[in-house]
Amino acid sequence: MSTRPISLAVALVTMTALLATAGCATTAAGTPSELVPDPPAGEVVGTGTVLDDGSGAQLCLGGVAESYPPQCSGLPLAGWDWSARTDAERASGSTWGSYAVQGEYDGTTIAVTAEPVPLALYDALPLPDPTGGVPGTADDATLRTVEERVRDTLGDTVLASGAYDGRLWVTVVWDDGTLQTAADAEFGDDVVVVQSALRPIGES
Repeated sequence: MSTRPISLAVALVTMTALLATAGCATTAAGTPSELVPDPPAGEVVGTGTVLDDGSGAQLCLGGVAESYPPQCSGLPLAGWDWSARTDAERASGSTWGSYAVQGEYDGTTIAVTAEPVPLALYDALPLPDPTGGVPGTADDATLRTVEERVRDTLGDTVLASGAYDGRLWVTVVWDDGTLQTAADAEFGDDVVVVQSALRPIGES
């Protein structure tokens, strides 16, 4: 985890320069490299739709198009085996189902390390509420501006965002605290709450 606060606004302004400068790596979604959290040291778990349209299984942590078969974009899964998934659905060359998936995440791919659990049987712990249930103080206009800047900067790593009770809540694929620190440095404490969809084992 980075210990140096990173300004989201500065990252947004300099994104074009980062893309054009040799050696300044970015993610596939264009997120500046200094805002890419280190991969987790241990195993994580993520919940969502696992979909394989013939090009390999992927875990979709965000929205899924309500088509038949469904459509979504997610994290590639290494070591996924459909042969043991008796609850999976199949249609038009696609296979899918909803699961809790445990594995090692390298920043791009999840290497599956345990038997997936169908979501209907999975008892997840609720996400912790860092606010203690106390309302925030930011107004809706401010939060709309903040949301635009966060989405422009972080790109596809943002799975969902929305203003609620005086704060902007942002769900990302993975955060070890890097993105929360950056948001606090740029927008002030208690304006943005960053939650990670992938959760370390023991917090899931």
